[in-house]
Amino acid sequence: MHRGPKTAVAAISAALTLLAGSCSTDTTSEVDAQAEASTIPEAFTKLPSTRAVGDCAPGSGVTARDGVVTIATDSPSYQPWFVDGDPSNGKGYEGAVAREVVEKLGYGPDQVQFETVGFNDALAPGEKNFDFAIDQFTIVDTRRETVDFSSPYYAVTQSVLALKNSPAARAKSLADLAPFRLGAQVGSTSFDAITETVQPRQAPVSFTTTDDAKAALAAGDIDALVVDIPTGFQITANEVKDSVLVGQFPRPNAVTEFFGLVLEKNSPLTACVSAAVDSLYADGTLDALAAEWITDTGGAHVLD
Repeated sequence: MHRGPKTAVAAISAALTLLAGSCSTDTTSEVDAQAEASTIPEAFTKLPSTRAVGDCAPGSGVTARDGVVTIATDSPSYQPWFVDGDPSNGKGYEGAVAREVVEKLGYGPDQVQFETVGFNDALAPGEKNFDFAIDQFTIVDTRRETVDFSSPYYAVTQSVLALKNSPAARAKSLADLAPFRLGAQVGSTSFDAITETVQPRQAPVSFTTTDDAKAALAAGDIDALVVDIPTGFQITANEVKDSVLVGQFPRPNAVTEFFGLVLEKNSPLTACVSAAVDSLYADGTLDALAAEWITDTGGAHVLD
């Protein structure tokens, strides 16, 4: 029976109780830009501040430009995170999250500006010319030494890729994947997902690098490849011809990575932005946006 995706609230709440493992990959996807183990402390979403969402409203004087929220994104930007290369249109999962956050803070569409800031520049120490950046930034403890992160707004899950004419591409459930030869990078959470969740009948194939795994998929040496979902979207869109995203694993599923908004270190906005994100969990908005832009529009249906 199709269970459907877990709610965003349930996914994050359950995942926050897990210790994060290592995730190692050489792909250019930003989700694993730093292959480091990271844990999210229980108190992470309970920042020691009395600030509420309304404390950072227009006129509060806490934004980089008074009365305006400045949002940073990298360029180019891709689906399903942004649509038409335009972060300001409120489309795509992260485009929609950004719009919802600023609305929670009390800013209208005419009180928002977007700046193009490179991924590594956004994470660099020092003063920022933006209020928060959104670009699939994985929350990693060492990064928190130089920048602030908001409460996590997305729990990263695993995805399954196959060549479009492969029988594996027609899988509708995790059980459907059991007969196939699956592969992933050695030591990654993706490989753990194969062995612990799919439990295939054939021994899974491990690869030294994700590039090796992609080459094996393209050559037909494996039936399907398991990678984190941001990497999966990137591979199918730009890297392996005729590959398709078969679906995503249910959440939570040994989740060890989270996306957070990036702010300047010790920003007075951090607690307000986190409160905004938390309220988007509570009212079901994040779950609805993930279903709209990742599951439905992005074609990443849940392999139940």
